[in-house]
Amino acid sequence: MIRRTPTEIVEATKLTIGGDLTGATTIIQRLLQSRKHKADTTRSYSAFSKEGNATSSVASHKTGGTSRSIPDFDAKPRTGLRQTLRNLAGLRMPIDFEISRGGTLRPPSEPLPAGASFTRSSFINHAGTRDYKLYVPRNRSAAPSPLVIMLHGCTQDPDDFAAGTRTNAFAERHGCLVAYPAQASSANTQKCWNWFKPTDQRRAEGEPALIAGIAQQIMREHSVDQSRVYIAGLSAGGAAAAIMGAVYPDLFAAVGVHSGLALGAAHDVPSAFAAMRGGPTRVGKNTRVIPTIVLHGDQDTTVHPKNGDAIVAQSIGSATGLRLTIQRDRAAGGHSYTRTVHADPMGRILCEQWVIHDAGHAWAGGSRSGSYTDPQGPDATREMLRFFFEHRLEEMQRQ
Repeated sequence: MIRRTPTEIVEATKLTIGGDLTGATTIIQRLLQSRKHKADTTRSYSAFSKEGNATSSVASHKTGGTSRSIPDFDAKPRTGLRQTLRNLAGLRMPIDFEISRGGTLRPPSEPLPAGASFTRSSFINHAGTRDYKLYVPRNRSAAPSPLVIMLHGCTQDPDDFAAGTRTNAFAERHGCLVAYPAQASSANTQKCWNWFKPTDQRRAEGEPALIAGIAQQIMREHSVDQSRVYIAGLSAGGAAAAIMGAVYPDLFAAVGVHSGLALGAAHDVPSAFAAMRGGPTRVGKNTRVIPTIVLHGDQDTTVHPKNGDAIVAQSIGSATGLRLTIQRDRAAGGHSYTRTVHADPMGRILCEQWVIHDAGHAWAGGSRSGSYTDPQGPDATREMLRFFFEHRLEEMQRQ
């Protein structure tokens, strides 16, 4: 049996996460009015039945052999609704719940292969403390392994993001390590990475120092190929990944940004919402080329697709003489897309931009086991890892 959440609750949650508290409040109030009307009707019918010596009960009704009391919506005033919605936006979505599918429960994620590990650790430095989960695949060679850092989006956590992107399954195929830093709710109530704060946009400060520190701690504790360390993220995590590539070009060989924003797109909350709604007005260019793959749905109403263009322009920096190749195709049984490749005169791909047509704010080709995924593809995880493994750090440092 598939359990479902009322459509109104699903829509209100979406609006809340998107920052539209007024719209969410209207939907919840309408739902409460509707339920109150049903409750009043039930009471009236029950009273009528009593007058007719009927045997039905006013206090409860039967559902699947159990009694459930009818809620009395008049007994408790509907105060603090906006605060309740704000709290809802900050709550972690259960791992088995998929809001993007009308409230149906998501299927469980794949079991851990024998010999692999997915463990929780912590990192502490002058900027604070962050937990992270590290996946070490069973399929590892004797040679040092690549390392991929994955930054989740708002309201997500490492387990949710791992399940939705299926990156651990790909790690088994490629023999790479994958780390999932966890944003603390104490740092952001919605568990967003604070990409819009100046202190979290600079090297050796704030969240960049913490994320880089996690990568460096893993590199000390495991056999990692230091020329093949990569970072990717979704939404706020994508924006944070773009920052990390720009401020730590000596650490990350390539960057993946899904539905994110460029470094400098915002400097506070109002400018963050402005950039998300219509794209940044102006962003700077990187001092060197940062190999970057960008994916964005052209129907994304949470982060405007123009932000993808800004990331591409920023990642290329001042490189000249680039050759553009445009490919239009369709994922098997899914979305069509336009892929634009920027290559240097030697044929090395410096940047890829994937515009996914009729897609919204979700990880392309992801699994229903995680939140904010669109299984209709193309497969963002596969394409990011392909792009990553085409780049090594020393190649870019020679430019």
